Parts: sequence; structure tokens; C-alpha cells
Amino acid sequence: MKNYLVLIPARAGSQRLPGKNMRQLGDKPLLGHSITYALKNGLSDIVITSNDAAVLDFAAQNEVQVIKRPDALAGNEEPVVTALKHAVDHLQKKYNAVILLQPTNPLRPKGLLKEAIAVFEREDCDSLMTVSRNEHKLGTISNHQFIPYNYKMGQRSQDLEPLYYENGLLYIFKTALLNQRKLLGEKNYPLIVDHPFAEIDIDTEADFKKAELYLNHFK
Repeated sequence: MKNYLVLIPARAGSQRLPGKNMRQLGDKPLLGHSITYALKNGLSDIVITSNDAAVLDFAAQNEVQVIKRPDALAGNEEPVVTALKHAVDHLQKKYNAVILLQPTNPLRPKGLLKEAIAVFEREDCDSLMTVSRNEHKLGTISNHQFIPYNYKMGQRSQDLEPLYYENGLLYIFKTALLNQRKLLGEKNYPLIVDHPFAEIDIDTEADFKKAELYLNHFK
């Protein structure tokens, strides 16, 4: 088994849902669900990277290691990879691979992480990402006309060519990729997740309310 580091990025300054990382979802803040998920899967090397005072305080209270993220690496346009590299560079211990758990995806199928790690090691991947099938009939609009993209008008939904979307539930990647400012490598494995939790990615109040409904229904 590889030497894994769990990284949880939780910057301040969400515009659409202020303070979302510390928003209470069920019995714990949004951030706490990712911490608990890692611990329940037997992973104890957990690091939070954040510039949010409330997050830093929460991490200290729960004895989770934290790397204070410079504000320059926490802007709306800043890619998360720079914050992850900053965190890894400031750790004394070295890791073969990183597991990225985003607080905005707080609900994850119970056995998903162990399955993902097993696939990552078996396939000797550079990286692994979780995806889910999109079964919508998609199209574009041009000059007020709808133009089908992934189907022909009249085609049955069950006959659509399978398309998948990046659901953000988790990522695993070799730590060395951070030196290239990358999370996904040339040998990237798409792990298909068929579970309602894949629909939850919290950016707005409506997303949060949906997460509450799913948490109460599926617990």
C-alpha cells in the first residue's frame, strides 16, 4: 500500500455561499464530513489547507494538522493545485500519493474510498478521478434555435451514447504531479460512481438544502 496524504482545501471567501466550509450539515460542519470520512477509512495523515480563521480554529480543536494558506493562493481565480503544492512543500513527511477530499462534496458512498485506493494501486495509475453518467439530452442554442449535441431529435434516452461528468467526490494522484502543477496525469483512471451522492456539489444555498435532504434520507 502506498503512503497516502489526505488533503482538504478549505479557503475563505466563498461568494455564492459565504462561510460554507463551516456551515453546519447534520451533526458537523461541512468540512467535518471529509475529515470523518478519511478517519473512518483508516487514514490518519490528514492536512487542511486554509486561510479561513474559523477553519483553522476548527482544525486545532479537532487535532487535525493545518497549513495556513497565503491569501495570494486563495483567490477566486487561483487553481486549487497551487494551494495543494504549497501544503505538501511545507510538510516534513513525504508521501507517494495524495487523496483530495473537497468539503463541497461532503456526502460520499461508504466503500468508495477503499475501492478507489484498490483501483489506483492495481492499475498503477498516475491519477484517479470519480465520474458519473449524465443521461440528459444535451444541446446548444444558436440564434434562438436548440441544436442537439449528444442525440438526435426523437431518439430515446436509453439509446444515448454514454457521457460522463466529473463529480468531484474524490481524487487520488501521485504527489510528483504537483511539481508539474497538475492533479491528473497521463494515466488517469475514471472510476464510475452510480450513487445519488454524486449529485451533491455545494456552491449555493439550493445545493446545501439538497445535501440536507440527501443526508437525512440516506443516513
